[in-house]
Order: sequence, then structure tokens, then C-alpha cells
Amino acid sequence: MNIQGQAALVTGGGSGLGEATARELARLGAKVAVLDLNMDNAERVAKDIGGLAVHCNVSDPDSMVTAIETAAAAHGPARILMQIAGIGTAKRVVGKDGNAAPLEEFAKVINVNLIGTYNAARLFSAACAKLDPMEDGARGVMVFTASVAAFDGQVGQQAYSASKAGVVGMTLPMARDLAQHGIRVCTIAPGLFKTPLLASLPEPVQQSLAASIPFPARLGKPSEFAELACHIVHNDPLNGEVIRLDGALRMAPR
Repeated sequence: MNIQGQAALVTGGGSGLGEATARELARLGAKVAVLDLNMDNAERVAKDIGGLAVHCNVSDPDSMVTAIETAAAAHGPARILMQIAGIGTAKRVVGKDGNAAPLEEFAKVINVNLIGTYNAARLFSAACAKLDPMEDGARGVMVFTASVAAFDGQVGQQAYSASKAGVVGMTLPMARDLAQHGIRVCTIAPGLFKTPLLASLPEPVQQSLAASIPFPARLGKPSEFAELACHIVHNDPLNGEVIRLDGALRMAPR
């Protein structure tokens, strides 16, 4: 699919990997709606790229419906969804105090990262399936965000790893499900990237993390994630695939 002129939705588009992806889509000529809970960030990015800032909670059905409709009113129906919004946490199953981890914290991460991804996907797909097909019967593309933690999560990452493994697990069946509508689905599983969270860590900690990556031995650049996300849109046979973007990193237990 040619990105030029297409309407695109980027959840979590106000910072980090989402911001980089919104900027790359705009550079390639897309009409970008920056969906985020943090409207200050969303408006900052949207202003820079000539896009639209939309308040959105991906795990809330009504919020997601409103976001899709608001973006469509401004840019026309979207054919591209970059589902990047997510949260992380670390909590041992049994804490130092001997108590079990709070169930609500596990549920919150699953709700945002896994259920939120499915919610955004189902609502985007329902709207996209109604559009006229383009070349080869294509109607749309979705790119999800997992993590290397889906495969080799570290101590304390039970909720995060489970949520991202769920995203990995639904990629292929969803691609098969939506093939009849001409909607492709792929997932990127990034390793260690220099997002605002990692950039806030002390420099020695950043260097230590970078040294754990075989090659290139540095933190990934958000722009590199964005370039892959946009390449997936361009490359029509990419469907039902999960791509690790990690420099051959395999995370240690801790």
C-alpha cells in the first residue's frame, strides 16, 4: 500500500515509538491522527506534523469509537492503524514482604496492552472492511507492538510479558481472519529502544543495557522502529508476521 495520501491512526502517538511513527508517516505523505491519553503530547506532535490530535483510551470501546470517527471526519476513513499505545510494570509474584502481587496491577497491564490492542483492531477493522478495495483487493493495514519480553521476559515481567505474548499470539489468526476483507496484520517486537523512559535512566545504566545487545551494541532509535512500521505498510506480502527488532538480543533473567 502506498502511504502517500492515506489516513492513518497512531495510538500512543504523543511520545516514544508512537511519536516517531507518526512523524515518519507524515513525512511519507499520510494524513496522521495522533491518538493519546496525554493531549499535551498529542497536540505537540500533531502541530509539528500537520496532523490531528485526538484523545483516546485504547482499552475503552467508546473512546476508541469516538477517536476513529473524529479522525475520519477530519482526514477521511483510515486505512492504516499503528497500535503502539501500551504500559509496562514490574512486580514479583511474591514480594519481599511475602505477600502475593496485587491482581489489579496484572489486570491493568493486560487490559491496556492486550485488550486495548484487540479493541483498537476490531473497531478499526470494522470500519476499514466497509471501504472500497484498492489494488489487489487491499483495504487496510494494522501494525501492532509487542516486545522481546513476549519471548524472554525478565523477573517481575509476568504481566508485561503475558500481555505482549498475547499480542504475538493473535497476530496470525487475526491476519487469517481479516484476509477476506483485504486487511493485513503484522506485529513488531522491539528490544531496547531509547524511548523517554530509557533515556531518563543514568548514562551508565543506558550503556550497560546497550552492551547487552550483540549488534549493533546500542539502544535502538525510535526512528528505526518507525521505518520498519512504515515498510510493513508498503510491503504487501508482509502479513501475519511478528518481527523482532532487537539486534539479536535475548534478555537475561534479570
